[in-house]
Amino acid sequence: MAIAAASSVTNPARPFEPPLGPLAAAAVGLFLAGLVAGTVRAGGAPFPSPFADAEDALAYFREHSAAVRTGAALQYASAIPLSLFVAAAVGRLRRSTDGFGASLTAVGGTLAAAFLLCSGVISWVLTVPEVNADPTTVRALHTLAFLSGGPADVMASGVLTAGIALGASSGKLLGPWLIRIGLGIALLAMLTTVSLTFTAAAVVLPIARFSGMAWLIVAGFRLPRP
Repeated sequence: MAIAAASSVTNPARPFEPPLGPLAAAAVGLFLAGLVAGTVRAGGAPFPSPFADAEDALAYFREHSAAVRTGAALQYASAIPLSLFVAAAVGRLRRSTDGFGASLTAVGGTLAAAFLLCSGVISWVLTVPEVNADPTTVRALHTLAFLSGGPADVMASGVLTAGIALGASSGKLLGPWLIRIGLGIALLAMLTTVSLTFTAAAVVLPIARFSGMAWLIVAGFRLPRP
């Protein structure tokens, strides 16, 4: 009896931790599904840019409300596996590395998930008939949905990527090449903040977003369990 008790103390059971790679892939998959499903349901019409003509955006939200709602729901749903990914990554980094990378991961991941939720909710509100009847309200909410789901989310995702890369570097959990790529993507994502002043810089947003998504999936599958 005493030997068994001592064994359980010296060899504690490994705590449950969901796999990082599939969670990252699920978050990215749901986000991409929202883009594709929304475009398909809209008959191929692309989601309007907040920098385009206000009347075109107004017509889109009135005529394709079902498509917008589908995309918004899937975007909202993508924040669920992302939140689980962040929680699991923070726990793994805290057990294997110093505290800074884990803390940065927690801050960036929490903000990224929150901005995704906000963008999805705001986009969903744009499908309400009483809301999209007012051009001024549509313009304001459309811009807010873009800012939260675009520059704000990409910037926060950059902080998340930087946190994982720095934590993995201090604990030697990932290869140097993957860490350098992650830090480069993180820097690019944070620099997209410039798009708030120079709208032409918004073309960099999808580059930073999708390269960051790919990096999170790769890092999720390659980060070892402690």
